[in-house]
Amino acid sequence: MKQDSFKDFVLDQLDDLRGVSCRAMFGGHGLYQRETFFGIIHKGRLYFKTDEASRKDYHERAMTSFQPNAKQTLKNYYEVPVDIIEDQEQLTAWAERAAQSSP
Repeated sequence: MKQDSFKDFVLDQLDDLRGVSCRAMFGGHGLYQRETFFGIIHKGRLYFKTDEASRKDYHERAMTSFQPNAKQTLKNYYEVPVDIIEDQEQLTAWAERAAQSSP
């Protein structure tokens, strides 16, 4: 799936979440709910902001943190599992939790 197609798919899946927007950044796209930054789309993958409580769900699924390059890792952003991305209701719930974990 091309990167723009993936971005459009993710935005369609998040249609029920009010105030979601997407802005170009880091060679990918940042996801915002109103002004709260909660996700990253980068190279055909989706990453959500985590906190201590939500991070365990990502660890249980062996998901990795966002690494935009070999020298940098954003340990609070983890890849969202494909089965979650494909389930609109679950993806919306995970996105809401990600937005709530952002300051």
